[in-house]
Amino acid sequence: MRTFKPFRAVALSFLLVWGAGDSLLASSHREAPLIANDPLADNTDVYAFRSPDDPNTITIIANYIPTELPHGGPNYYSFGENIRYEIHIDNDASIPGDEIIYRFTFTQVNEDPTTFFNIRLGQQNLKATYTMERSVNGGMSFETLISGGMVPPANIGPRSIESGVGLGSTYEDLIAEAITTSSGGERVYCGPADDPFFVDLGGIFDLGNAPRQNGPSRDGLAEYNVHSIAIQVPISTLLKAGAPSQPESILDPNYVIGVWASASRRAVRTLSDGGAAPDDSGEWIQVSRLGMPLANEAVIPIGMKDYWNSLTPYDELEDNLLDKFFYNPELALYMDDELFGGAVPAFAPLRIQRNSLQAFDFGNGQDGLYGLKGSAAVQGTALDDAIFGTLLLPGPGMPRSVDLWPIFHTGVPNFPPYQLATGKGGNPLAAGKPFINNFLPNGGDMLRLNMAVPVTDRNDPAFSPAGLIQAAVLGLTDATYNTTAELEFIPNMDGFPNGRRLEDDVTRIELQAVAGAALAAIGLWYDDYTAGDPNPVTPGLLGVLAYSTGVTRNDKPFKASFPYLATPWRGTETDEE
Repeated sequence: MRTFKPFRAVALSFLLVWGAGDSLLASSHREAPLIANDPLADNTDVYAFRSPDDPNTITIIANYIPTELPHGGPNYYSFGENIRYEIHIDNDASIPGDEIIYRFTFTQVNEDPTTFFNIRLGQQNLKATYTMERSVNGGMSFETLISGGMVPPANIGPRSIESGVGLGSTYEDLIAEAITTSSGGERVYCGPADDPFFVDLGGIFDLGNAPRQNGPSRDGLAEYNVHSIAIQVPISTLLKAGAPSQPESILDPNYVIGVWASASRRAVRTLSDGGAAPDDSGEWIQVSRLGMPLANEAVIPIGMKDYWNSLTPYDELEDNLLDKFFYNPELALYMDDELFGGAVPAFAPLRIQRNSLQAFDFGNGQDGLYGLKGSAAVQGTALDDAIFGTLLLPGPGMPRSVDLWPIFHTGVPNFPPYQLATGKGGNPLAAGKPFINNFLPNGGDMLRLNMAVPVTDRNDPAFSPAGLIQAAVLGLTDATYNTTAELEFIPNMDGFPNGRRLEDDVTRIELQAVAGAALAAIGLWYDDYTAGDPNPVTPGLLGVLAYSTGVTRNDKPFKASFPYLATPWRGTETDEE
């Protein structure tokens, strides 16, 4: 068991001091064996971003039910009854567990059980409504903020939705009617949506064939829907107690939140003959959870996936059983020519630093920066044992403890060496240009967001689905930003993994991260760079930055206002219409 309390105390003092001074991929779609058999409770994705048209709010989206066929009648997909769907928010590293929990429960009725149609003559079967509760004391008590909230039906087709023999409405009107403002001030939408995640599932699971080497890539989630819980919450509601109403800087540590979602079922289900509904009883048991995309399926091996799903992030951080999969990720094996790189030709541009600065080897099983442990070189940096060195340099043979492990488990502080190489003078351990602070060391896998970072306008030519990767590129190479090491907003600093926007190409970003892009950003360049040369933009770096899976955007454009999600595909529609 990891000793956690001293770490939290050090982390809190760190935040106070610096706050004053300044397997393969798909995103949790059937990601573990047990939850694959329970799709109504299966998290698919979590998003958290500062609302582009209302920057005083944060939009959080938790999606469930993978790969919904739009024409999946007669029993169309719906949120499940007897399931607790929850969105968890952590905003204070000094307090164990969640500070805020939003809980959603759903009820279904059949208005006309005499028909096999889902909608007929203005009446609806499988008609769902929801209750939203909120806890602000870590789940000890809940207050009901919405009761009887409307869930739009499946987007079956024009006769069911628009015609006089159906609902006599439009689907956009149904979405608008379903958007509710709670008594707590949150705007809420619960209902069907186009699946906003985009990835070539077929290529990726064909042993890493992305981009496909033998034909065009294809979005495996195109024309599929999910069920979304979307909430737009005032930043003031999400701030930890005592935080200033206005941030001290665009990287204010007081403005960092961690977001994760879960689904829970009762421990016991009793089945009866005669068609009676099952009886659920007993304790509530978490059966699915999700924070960072791709964590369970891209990092955790199949034999541990159900175990990972059963933990909370707080359990995970105190349980070091899973750490080894982040220290030496399987995917890195396929980006290393000395191991199995040649077996996955699609990943050829993605290569791990094996001889960075002719000194550091980040290949699986190697020591990374561990050779510097306890030396004068790391004094005063996050790698110092007096700060976080006991966690970031835990031992030999754990090379990715300095980049992948904190990205998934604690977030990244605005503290050396985790600053851009701009201004470092060739020393990756020196202070550089700040570009991220989403450090919240209170739990394991969560989507961490610094709410103080400004929004990148979606119509800005600099907006990029490459998220923080693109922000780093601009900070290192664009004269607008790389002539100073001072803190300033760089477009896409609000992108993944600082939160997650709907547009962010997380598959590409995480593959680039496994390939050492974060290490390169702080000055640990690729092997074809000779230490001391003035230009680190080598073919190795360019290959990683130019890599693409072949699927770069969603199959439908996102909306400009809440809930931002694209309208769900209808059962009679294809993208060719």
